[in-house]
Amino acid sequence: MPNELIVNVTLGETRVARLENGVVAELFIERAREQGVVGNIYKGRVVRVLPGMQAAFVDIGLDRTAFLHASDAIKDLTRLSEEEMVNKGEAEAAEDEGEEPVAHPPRRQRLPRSERQIENILQEGKDILVQVEKEPIGTKGARLTSHLSLPGRYLVYMPTVDHVGVSRRIADVAERQRLKQMIESMRVGKSGFIVRTVSEGVSEKELKADVDYLMDLWKVVEKKAVSAKAPSLVHSELDVLSRVVRDHFTPDIDRFVIDSGDSQKQVKDFVATFMPHAKSRVELYTGGEPIFDAFGIEIEITRALGQKVWLKSGGYIIIEQTEALTAIDVNTGRFVGRRNVEDTILKTNLEAVKEIVYQLRLRNIGGIIILDFIDMERPANRQKVFAALKEALKADRARTTITKISELGLVEMTRERTREDLRHQLTNACQYCEGKGYLKSPVTVCYEIFREIQREAPVMKGKQFFVSCHSSVAGVLYDEERAQIEELEKRFKKRIIIKSAPEYHLEQFDVAE
Repeated sequence: MPNELIVNVTLGETRVARLENGVVAELFIERAREQGVVGNIYKGRVVRVLPGMQAAFVDIGLDRTAFLHASDAIKDLTRLSEEEMVNKGEAEAAEDEGEEPVAHPPRRQRLPRSERQIENILQEGKDILVQVEKEPIGTKGARLTSHLSLPGRYLVYMPTVDHVGVSRRIADVAERQRLKQMIESMRVGKSGFIVRTVSEGVSEKELKADVDYLMDLWKVVEKKAVSAKAPSLVHSELDVLSRVVRDHFTPDIDRFVIDSGDSQKQVKDFVATFMPHAKSRVELYTGGEPIFDAFGIEIEITRALGQKVWLKSGGYIIIEQTEALTAIDVNTGRFVGRRNVEDTILKTNLEAVKEIVYQLRLRNIGGIIILDFIDMERPANRQKVFAALKEALKADRARTTITKISELGLVEMTRERTREDLRHQLTNACQYCEGKGYLKSPVTVCYEIFREIQREAPVMKGKQFFVSCHSSVAGVLYDEERAQIEELEKRFKKRIIIKSAPEYHLEQFDVAE
């Protein structure tokens, strides 16, 4: 089956699903009033230096002060050791764009301890140019770095790093060398570049255009930073649609399907400039059914918000997310097998491996994760499950680390987290059960109502119809999302009357004449 990018665009919200062999692999959601800040460059002001934590808090104009670790504030990055270079330099820039770590430079002189101490690098009240590396998550502020990077279509430009690297996903040695030599000849001064995976087979002319664009962009950023007053935004990352085209519309994507004519034009303009050979792969969806319904994505989103996920064999996994970590428990459920218990357990665990990795990607779960597989007596079976887990994680674009399965069937792992997981994006803590469970947020219910209107309005004969919903949802429809209602009224030439129903459950609503 084809690999596809399916895009649903509505007023105030853009949703993008990446389908691999017909299955939803990743989901990106961005709302206009909740735009992410990762990749944004700010002129910030240091408000507090903490030598004991080797970190500083920086005011960049967001609700909470942002966090900057000493290793992300070192000026002379090129003098770090190879290990530190990988962890704090070009590897982070590449991996944040979904790339593998690049080839590493030779070992360099280690900085003296005094030059690595936060109190010797930053002082309170000092202005500093920083980039958001990780979104504010939960109660934590954004994570910052002063090692700035500007991603392009084929390259990532690093003005503070004197190095050229090539993504490890480009396996051909001759091609890696060709790309590296071209970029070495194009770069100016001690700035650096990462050659991204999509650069494989790209011409020198295309790479030069990307180099020129990124270096010109950096000049604009530098100029703006000089005149800006802290705290202020100096450079904004692209919106979710443009980022998806730039970072995910790769040669392995067979179709890019979008349900908005204006957005399709935006995509085609970008593609015509940077990848004209792919223009024919961009399609406008014109079906009557909402696009996420037609491609079976809506049901996967609902499934991804549940704790229990059933396996085809009859077993299931339970996903429990907490502030500290995520625990995933594997159970045999209704599956009893045909032979002995050990074979039944092995089959369930192997099936669970695929579903666990799929759910981690779909839900964008990060941080510390504990996998509790069903106990296996044979070491050989534990090794089979561990090998299957390692193999399945190769398809995950996020960086992961895993430990071997213990005798109790436990695996400890970490997964890179740069933005909120799907549950935090789409739900609020439940007011009915005092935070023990979750409900969809009023805004999420509003967008479900909009999609239901699109399904039902075309077949309604009258000139008006009613939307009955919980009072908190009605309040959002009357206020923040009023423009959406007015747009739908114009589209279907019918009046939409909102009826507040306090007795309704928060997620309950009706659309009827």
